Amino acid sequence: MQTRIGRLGYVLLFAGAAAASAQDRAVGQLPSLAPLVENAAPAVVNIAVTEVIETRGGRGRRGAPPQLFQRDNDEQEEQEQLGAGSGVIVDAENGYVLTNHHVIENASRIRVTLVDNRSFEARILGSDPSTDLAVLKIEAGNLTAIPFASARDLKVGDYVVAIGNPFGIGQTVTSGIVSALGRTRGLRDGSYEDFIQTDASINPGNSGGALVNLEGGLIGINSAIISTGFGGGNVGIGFAIPAEMVVSVMDRLLEFGEVRRGFLGVRMEVVTPDFAEDYGLAATAGALVMEVIADSAAEAAGFQINDVITGVNGQPIADSNELRNRIAMMLPGESVSVQIVRGNGERSIMAVLGEPESSGDGRPSVRELAPPTPLFEGVELMAENGRDSGLRVVSNDSTDDRVRKELYPGDLITAVNRRRVSSVADARELAEGTMNVVVEVLRGSRPQLIRLR
Repeated sequence: MQTRIGRLGYVLLFAGAAAASAQDRAVGQLPSLAPLVENAAPAVVNIAVTEVIETRGGRGRRGAPPQLFQRDNDEQEEQEQLGAGSGVIVDAENGYVLTNHHVIENASRIRVTLVDNRSFEARILGSDPSTDLAVLKIEAGNLTAIPFASARDLKVGDYVVAIGNPFGIGQTVTSGIVSALGRTRGLRDGSYEDFIQTDASINPGNSGGALVNLEGGLIGINSAIISTGFGGGNVGIGFAIPAEMVVSVMDRLLEFGEVRRGFLGVRMEVVTPDFAEDYGLAATAGALVMEVIADSAAEAAGFQINDVITGVNGQPIADSNELRNRIAMMLPGESVSVQIVRGNGERSIMAVLGEPESSGDGRPSVRELAPPTPLFEGVELMAENGRDSGLRVVSNDSTDDRVRKELYPGDLITAVNRRRVSSVADARELAEGTMNVVVEVLRGSRPQLIRLR
């Protein structure tokens, strides 16, 4: 069975010649991954990058050795620095090679070497730092490409094979299982992460290499590892960008030369089970709307703070990171149906996506839970009963860093954990003894939610 994803129609392989070959070869022998590797390995390439760097005082960066000649500290010169990574041929006819953005970032020259030792200069067709993907092109014939396979079919425990060029020693094949799905590291603002985690050994130099399933389909591009100790070696935690995200980004780089992303215009918070219980929410998954950005698609469509977004185009979302990724994989101008819970009811809202002005839709905030303390201690509050009733923040000398940074003098607190407040005693009672506190604030004329704990 075959299916297709992406505007360029790259084939997803679910079962094919590699699996049949492996089965035939294993008859009367011990099972072997060799047939799979024979088919996939020619599509995985070594990428050598030359970068021109500026040196000062005779010493380069990245631990380069000192120069043999003494120079004045203000004297500058250019040096070449070499780096190595991996790549995957995904279109043999056009010579398209996928790799990581960080492999080719700031490169002055890129050389791709195939498993048969042929070597070609490569040019960059497009690169996207937000997903750490880049598309290269080489002018070469008789190439082998790996077909894409759907990462959505993966399950934790599935066997996978990683192919790359660790430490520049040459093509290396490792195997393991899918350890987790939907991983995020939260290391970069503006990044889009939905990693496949694997214990197949991935080391420096494997970046941009292939993660394949046992049918020989490309399910991901290896991107990052968690390592400890000297040398940055593998400790069994590696991350790969899933095929669906790879194809979406590649399509846009090839079509536009850049990645254009849809923008809904909401600031979101993860809805955990603990938070849902403390905040009185029926849903234990989804994304809580903390703020609706002015003049955004969300404001035009009628989103409100306290809405809990539970699905996109009829497909459920687990959390705010999944929502952000799903929206970002759509184009500005696309219409989207967003399922929400508002109060005690469910509804769908149609929105026409805009385009972000900066780094993308608001990332969910990730904060360490603080122990319960007198939350409003040091905050001078004054009850107001007018058109907008609540507690006006007169001054804020809280010893709690988060409260001091998030609440401004002039803010009007109208609710705590979705319950209206009209006195300081109300606010303190609602905040006492809970690990999650969200206040609804009027700042100027715009309402927003602020998580204080």
